[in-house]
Amino acid sequence: MTELLSFSAALRERSSSSHSRSEHAGFMSDLLKGEGSREDYIALVAQHYFIYEALESAAERMRRDPVAAAFISDKLTRLPALESDLAFLIGPDWRETIAPLPTTQRYVHRINEVGATWAGGFVAHHYTRYLGDLSGGIFIGRVMQRRFGFETNGVGFYLFDDIADPNAFKDVYREQLDAVPWDDAERERVIDEVLLAYQFNTELFLDLDRARVAA
Repeated sequence: MTELLSFSAALRERSSSSHSRSEHAGFMSDLLKGEGSREDYIALVAQHYFIYEALESAAERMRRDPVAAAFISDKLTRLPALESDLAFLIGPDWRETIAPLPTTQRYVHRINEVGATWAGGFVAHHYTRYLGDLSGGIFIGRVMQRRFGFETNGVGFYLFDDIADPNAFKDVYREQLDAVPWDDAERERVIDEVLLAYQFNTELFLDLDRARVAA
């Protein structure tokens, strides 16, 4: 008898190819191979700022939702680290020098949309960003430290000082996903939203590629 996949396992399986496409997009691949510049890295941090500003504002709105609240943890909060990183990388006037790219604008609009009304959609974006940050994100942070000579300034976004064991944290998160009493139709909607989040990520890397070519 074939064992049924848990929801978290099905979600990982269904999104693995989208995750891989995003991970290996040209901009990110170049940055990890050492072919990207410090300015490229700063451009990525700037776009992260707008994305996490939207996501963490949505988290504040969702704290009282019985489903979403289980996933919201202050240990994951990234916005203060992004602000510190940008102040270090750009200077005190960083807010006046950055702007969201077209894909970031669409991404933020979608996070705001689902983060106001739909717990499953919020969880989909929360899952895509934060579990990615606790996996490949930690590796990216280490690469950037070596590549640009950073210690902690400039890569604070990738440092989760309040999470001693990222793998254990992710295991608990997946258990929480499996425990949510969504029916099959809602689970499909959540998976579709995760795929949309990965699509936004991939398209953002294309935007960043175009922006650096045009610079």
